[in-house]
Amino acid sequence: GVEHVYSVSRRDTSIVTVRFYVGEDREQSLIKLQSKISANIDKVPSGVAGWIVKPIDINDVPIVTLTLWSKEDDPFKARQIAEELASRLEELPNISRSSVVGGALRKVLVELDMEALQARGLSVLEVVKAIRASDASLASGYIVRDNKQIPVMAGPFIGSVNELKEIVLSGRGSKPVYVKDVAQVKDIGDEINEIVGFRLGPASKEYKKFGQEYHPAVTIALAKKKGTNAVSVAENILKRAEELKEKIVPSGYYLTVTRDYGETANEKVQELLRELSLAIITVVILIAFSLNWKAAFIVAAAVPITFALTLLINLLSGYTINRVTLFALVLSLGLVVDDPIVDVENVYRHYEAKKEPPFKALLTAVNEVRIPVIFATFAVIIAFLPMLFITGMMGPYMRPMALNVPVSMLMSLLVAFTVTPWMSYHLLKSEYGKKGHHKEEKSAGLYYEKLMAPLLRSYKRRKFFLGGIIFLFFFGLSLAVFRAVPLKMLPYDNKNELEIVLDMPEGTALEKTAQAAEAISRYLTTVNEVENVQTYIGTASPIDFNGLVRHYNLRKGAHQADIRINLVGKKKRAMQSHGIALRIRPEVERIAKKFGAKIAIVEIPPGPPVLSTVVAEVYGDEFSSYNELIKAGKKVEKELATLKGVVDIDDFSEDPHLIYKFILNKEKAALHGVSARQVVETVRAVIGGAKAGRVHIENSRSPIDIIVRLAQAEREVESLRRVGVKSVLGKIVPLGELGEFKKEVEDQPIYHKDLKRVVFVVAETAGISPAEVVLSLASKVKRKLGSKFFVNWRGEGEWKITVDVFRDLGIAFGVALIGIYILLVVQTHSLIMPVVIMLAIPLGIIGIFPGFWILNLLVGRVISGYEDPVWFTATGMIGMIALAGIAVRNSIILIDFINTALEKGVHLHAAVLEAGAKRIRPIVLTAGAAMLGAWPITLDPIFSGLAWSLIFGLIASTVFTLFVVPLVYCIVLEKSGTCPVKKLGE
Repeated sequence: GVEHVYSVSRRDTSIVTVRFYVGEDREQSLIKLQSKISANIDKVPSGVAGWIVKPIDINDVPIVTLTLWSKEDDPFKARQIAEELASRLEELPNISRSSVVGGALRKVLVELDMEALQARGLSVLEVVKAIRASDASLASGYIVRDNKQIPVMAGPFIGSVNELKEIVLSGRGSKPVYVKDVAQVKDIGDEINEIVGFRLGPASKEYKKFGQEYHPAVTIALAKKKGTNAVSVAENILKRAEELKEKIVPSGYYLTVTRDYGETANEKVQELLRELSLAIITVVILIAFSLNWKAAFIVAAAVPITFALTLLINLLSGYTINRVTLFALVLSLGLVVDDPIVDVENVYRHYEAKKEPPFKALLTAVNEVRIPVIFATFAVIIAFLPMLFITGMMGPYMRPMALNVPVSMLMSLLVAFTVTPWMSYHLLKSEYGKKGHHKEEKSAGLYYEKLMAPLLRSYKRRKFFLGGIIFLFFFGLSLAVFRAVPLKMLPYDNKNELEIVLDMPEGTALEKTAQAAEAISRYLTTVNEVENVQTYIGTASPIDFNGLVRHYNLRKGAHQADIRINLVGKKKRAMQSHGIALRIRPEVERIAKKFGAKIAIVEIPPGPPVLSTVVAEVYGDEFSSYNELIKAGKKVEKELATLKGVVDIDDFSEDPHLIYKFILNKEKAALHGVSARQVVETVRAVIGGAKAGRVHIENSRSPIDIIVRLAQAEREVESLRRVGVKSVLGKIVPLGELGEFKKEVEDQPIYHKDLKRVVFVVAETAGISPAEVVLSLASKVKRKLGSKFFVNWRGEGEWKITVDVFRDLGIAFGVALIGIYILLVVQTHSLIMPVVIMLAIPLGIIGIFPGFWILNLLVGRVISGYEDPVWFTATGMIGMIALAGIAVRNSIILIDFINTALEKGVHLHAAVLEAGAKRIRPIVLTAGAAMLGAWPITLDPIFSGLAWSLIFGLIASTVFTLFVVPLVYCIVLEKSGTCPVKKLGE
């Protein structure tokens, strides 16, 4: 079940990431992984101290974050308040974990006085050892006396700072030496290694009160349990937080909700419900306008019945109501009303004709369209079913569509068999014999005859017309091939949040990184749409799904910062979040350049997240060193920088930076009786700190570690040379006598993917498609690097998903076409006629790609020098697949009516005109219903591609289906000589 294995190796540490295929069971995968590690434990090098295996998935992403901020700069106090809040909130049901980011952990620091230690003949390690030895407590068994069993405890642990100060380090001589004699003991927060800040933006209600002033902050992050409802869990968290705020949060501290994915999920669902409702209303109005309100009511009644049955199937299949499920219902709306529309319209037409009694007319009307409706419905079902087999991370996004659309079509067919005829009989009886709409149908038929008759009469006109259609088809196709229509796999969503990832050169101090991050945050608080900004310096911000895939949770260096931007709700701003990201980019880049920083403006994608939008994996042959790979990666970066619209270019190598290395003279150490381990542990203790135990204070929410180290001011090379190590003879030997500190350039981290060494080069795009980047640079980069190096553009990034999904959708489309063809062969008992009927499918391209091209000419815009076009995305491709079913559906019914007329002895040309005149209204109605059903989602940033595909494709395919399909059908019958033909007018 393993798809890829990644690793990164640095000095003293290595991280291995095992990625499983989508759909693999998490628990089983973890068991298999642990089993494999255990089976190879004999191969682990002796220097490996241990490892941790941590499963990571979507449920680790916090759904709610609360930021505690204040004017008071007391990180220790803020952390204590936040930990208390987090502990209380974690008591709520369905909370899987909580974490606190920022502030200062409570620790007891034992800051050594080296002169005092040396004066008393003690070493650093002796202090650590003595404290550890004092921090012990153990259950020692029981004593039985007088028929009672009394437990015996030996100890106790260190219970207070005063106890720690009184620990005896040495009892030799006339006077004992205590910890307080050789160190300062401080019960304070830990040294500041991370900074979290908070600023309000102009869109905040509190902006007038606090302005854009900087506030120290701490963030509480809470994740939910797997399978629980994000909306209800988030609501419970916020309700409880409001109650706790009054009890725990002191005056002068404020608690702000900086993430609420429950509200986000609910808002998305409500949006789609509104779009669905609007679509239903518009379709009902269309039917009422075209027929009457009774017919509209019959069609409208079919929708809730169909959707109720569909949702029941969803429930039985284990699907929840979410954005993708609801989108599938919105998509299917235009399809599920087709069967009722065809039924109702035909009944209506027969009632107007008044050739039979009402009940018999109803049966005739329903039976007349029953067979073609069944085949047409199954044609739509076949078009969607292959999407069940889309692979990779897009599979779970597509499956609700592949299930819901076919199921809703089957339910619609069931309703059309039962409910629609029954309602039509009872509600439309009063329309029996009325001619109100007959004139309109006759008028439409006359227009159709005026346009179609000349094509039937003249072979020259036929050729000219069909030649024009072929030209338009290839013209539409060329717009995609030559990139006149911008193609992109994942559309940009309109989120209420953005993220800026900032990287200073490795080795930059925390304070310098903070200056750069704060300069950017100050600018962001001048942007009108910004509600608040949080800065996380030296630590990772609470991850989202995108950050989970990009490993942002590992960003904990002093040179790294995350800036989280919360925007005002989308209803309160005119510009989408992508537009805002483009607008702020030039100024953010200018500020970052001023500080020598690299930035990436990160937008959370609506679909599967990727390592970066553009990813180049650079590999070398077996003789290439890793430094050569890095140089090759730099060449790829230079080529990426030549393309306008490629931004945030970086690689995973580190900037050259110095480290101090203590070089031990092992001969001198041996002569002094000092081991290498003593030296290593001493240096680590005085600089990084040695954990010597814990102070066990009652009611403390988190462990209070005892850290032994030098004071920060003493951590200089000259001071370190005076640090003593005790020899076996009891003599204190300074480090300066045992070796020397040297500056060296730190080694580069080494990355592997599937056991091959690799350099990752990453970039984002602004106004340009990832496909265009790859297609423009692939061959050029290959020439630049030569045969020694190889670049894989498809390993990660959006291009991989683009290729995989469009490949899978293309295969699904091909399978759907084959399935529809077989279905039509069964219906027509012919190998040629299905091809004629399916001519309606490519006709949609005449509308889709030119439609997107014109749309870009009309509404495409430039923001801060970057193009913001209307993209043809994967959802647009789904629209093309949906269109195949709809177009074939109309063709099936049209051809069936022509055949029915021919069976009655009507001559071919007259049969074509008669069938066209009868079917023009239902064809236009079904197409109009599908278009109006799609219209409300044209404003949705994710699904608009599908809506535009349906609208543009339906306009073209509907118009041309009424002419091209019967015309070609006519030509085929004429050539075969199987049908009597009379010239029109004879």
